Amino acid sequence: MKLDEAMLERRSIRGFTREAVPRALLEEIIELAMRAPSSMNTQPWHLHVLTGEPLERVREGNSSRMLAGVPPQREISDHGAYDGPHRERQVEIAKQLFGAMGIAREDKERRQDWVMRGFRQFDAPVSIVVCFDKSLTEKGTIAHFDLGAVTYGLVLAAWSRGLGTVINGQGIMQSPVVREHAQIPDDQVILTCVAMGWPDDSFSANAVRSTRRSVDEVARFVGFD
Repeated sequence: MKLDEAMLERRSIRGFTREAVPRALLEEIIELAMRAPSSMNTQPWHLHVLTGEPLERVREGNSSRMLAGVPPQREISDHGAYDGPHRERQVEIAKQLFGAMGIAREDKERRQDWVMRGFRQFDAPVSIVVCFDKSLTEKGTIAHFDLGAVTYGLVLAAWSRGLGTVINGQGIMQSPVVREHAQIPDDQVILTCVAMGWPDDSFSANAVRSTRRSVDEVARFVGFD
């Protein structure tokens, strides 16, 4: 698959088959993703790849704590509530997803189930927990930028090989649970996770494509004729 195809066709996948993902394929994807640029070539990323029983323990702990009302415990600052155009785009994609799944606004039970799917990392067979060196926290947020690059590399490399992904902050909402069961060292900070697996073509939300802003809205060209 050409790079343009992967970038244009990629979309977030939230429904997966139960088919396992071979370790060799995951290693190939990670090796390619690590070609991502980083500040001063620091390469601050650490990737913890979970499947099987450890991942199930993360799902159970993350979900049960959220249902019990335990406040989220992320290791980076949360984005809080969006407003303005950012909130509008958030609502737009939610409407697309709920529409595809046939979830009515008043259907509280199914809406709650959808939220819980996120805490379960959408029942994907693989979760990659994305971390960076804690020693860099006093250097500002540049490591966050670097991890964004390697994470995008992961989802593109996976897509080009037929795998689906969704970058999923809900999956590490209870970071102490993730840290325990993924055995993440104390000198690393948990940033996010990537749910990954073979797309379930029968899952309606997988067909949803988010709309994108135009170049005219985003870019200014200075000094051009």
